[in-house]
Amino acid sequence: MFSLTRKWSQLRSSVNAITSASASNSSSSNNGISNGIHYHWETKHNTQKLALKAPHEHKLLKRYERTLSTLTNHSVPIAGRVTISKEESRDFMAVFPDVVRELSEVAKSYKTHEAATWFTKALEYNVPLGKKNRGLLTVLTYKNLVKPDDLTPENIKLAQYLGWCVEMLQCFFIISDDIMDNSTTRRGQLCWHKLEEVGLIAINDALMIENGIFELLRKNFRHLACYVDLLELFHQITFITTCGQSLDLLNANKNVSTFTMDKYDSIVANKTAYYTFYLPVALALHLAGVKDREIFRQSKTILLEMGHLFQVQDDFLDCFGNSDITGKIGTDIQDNKCSWLAVVCMQRASAEQKAIMEECYGKNDPEKIARVKQLYEELDIASLYAIYEEEKYNLIKTHIQQSSLDIPHEIFLQILNKIYQRDS
Repeated sequence: MFSLTRKWSQLRSSVNAITSASASNSSSSNNGISNGIHYHWETKHNTQKLALKAPHEHKLLKRYERTLSTLTNHSVPIAGRVTISKEESRDFMAVFPDVVRELSEVAKSYKTHEAATWFTKALEYNVPLGKKNRGLLTVLTYKNLVKPDDLTPENIKLAQYLGWCVEMLQCFFIISDDIMDNSTTRRGQLCWHKLEEVGLIAINDALMIENGIFELLRKNFRHLACYVDLLELFHQITFITTCGQSLDLLNANKNVSTFTMDKYDSIVANKTAYYTFYLPVALALHLAGVKDREIFRQSKTILLEMGHLFQVQDDFLDCFGNSDITGKIGTDIQDNKCSWLAVVCMQRASAEQKAIMEECYGKNDPEKIARVKQLYEELDIASLYAIYEEEKYNLIKTHIQQSSLDIPHEIFLQILNKIYQRDS
């Protein structure tokens, strides 16, 4: 029987080979590097699997030489991970009442006072309760791009308004997503549509929040040269994201045997990476007056890579994460989602194990859900994920350092360190 050290080295070698191949085949096209990465988890050695305990028990991590980073959060120093100060967060939150007031006034201007009151309630319940990383990323990127003399209160507030527009777009997506997935909790509270007085009114509320973005842009940015660029970017990213959501939902209606890493990569890039990483940075670039298209192209390539890492983390946390920390109860298994865990599991599984997946995956039955999680344990998916996370982090860091971007590399390194080893 192999020792734990040899077992770990074997897994790492498999991931290193994949990562090295990915790096040599990376494309700098607008589709991003991640679309060129393909994972083929082959079981070339009939080794005895480690007997893991239940995935939610963090003590299982002690079985490995390297801790499972996403759940332990220790290998990157706190100072290297946290880039958003409490003061920055407070300043950002201080603008939100102005956002709500402006949107309420717009609704009232059409003599829909009752709708305006309801709209205010929907905004306050849904928009500001998350980590607000996307919105704050917009502000911080802008501050890092412009000269100190340009950091006037007026310009900073414009960046903050753009940040809140990103948060509203995120809110529109998650309200819609929660309805389609019939989710119960989000950000530590009941999903908006689950409130007794809301129900399917949430669909219209999501549309109001989305279109509120363009009201804020019209009111605050119409006088700027970048106004059309901002409008087009929001429309483009919204369409890209909804295409990704469509692909995600369509694949959720298929058998797990049809899931491939190519499909997964496409879902991730379009559903998550564009609006979570590229949009905030691109908005800041436009507001800062950047016109060089090569900067946008290279930024997109790097940021879509980060989006891939981010979504794989999300998939992992859906199954292995602590719901008290993540703020939601994972449902990917019963929802039949084309997740990274499911794809890797099917690639590594024996014929007998694939049959178990086909029988149990996508079934809202506690016993079958537990059997899928047990299968993940048998195939050491947790340890494979831990290696993937570290190798992906190092690969993205190398791409950042080797890029010829005429903007500070520190902007991208801060984003990368912010998401690396997250637990929610």
